[in-house]
Amino acid sequence: MVLEERPEVEVVGEAGDGDSALELLRTVRADVVLMDVRMPRMGGVEATRRITAGGGPRVLILTTFDLDEYAYDALRAGASGFLVKDAPLDELVSAITRVHLGDAVVAPSTTRRLLHHFTGGPRPGSGASGSGEPSPALSPAPAGRRIEGLTPREHEVLRLVARGLSNAEIAAHLVVSEGTVKTHVGRILTKLDLRDRVQAVVLAYETGLVEAGEP
Repeated sequence: MVLEERPEVEVVGEAGDGDSALELLRTVRADVVLMDVRMPRMGGVEATRRITAGGGPRVLILTTFDLDEYAYDALRAGASGFLVKDAPLDELVSAITRVHLGDAVVAPSTTRRLLHHFTGGPRPGSGASGSGEPSPALSPAPAGRRIEGLTPREHEVLRLVARGLSNAEIAAHLVVSEGTVKTHVGRILTKLDLRDRVQAVVLAYETGLVEAGEP
């Protein structure tokens, strides 16, 4: 209801669970899917995996709180980010817009929790994944070789992305234009064959480019 009041957003459909969402996407065209995590029948993680694997729209996860263990599995399944359900409307609309434009919603406040999960550290508030099995890690050797193909500047930009900085913040830090940063990020994603910033953050930590606890 609140999204329908925003002129920049058009709600093209609603579904009560993952199965219904997949069925709905066969009949309507959507740019972004706002996906709940815990739903009857097919949950949000599996629905996200199927949507992204099939080349469907980008998925933005809505979770009850930002330590929701299932949200991490949804990111691994292909979601472009996650947002808490009580986020202000402007923040939600901004997140939808960013995801639509190909960016990923990885707030600095959640980046550290993400790295703990993906680098094998203890998951905040939980000792197991949403599926009951540990999430697979990237293979360090091939991933490391991919990282070595980046230029020194691209290494620096990737390190700042992994710390949760936005393009504007990176631009201010490096004293360059935001457009230049966007170009660097695009080249990084292309060289490393990554979908978005979420995967870039994961790769940076799993390859040791950035370490847990690094400021």
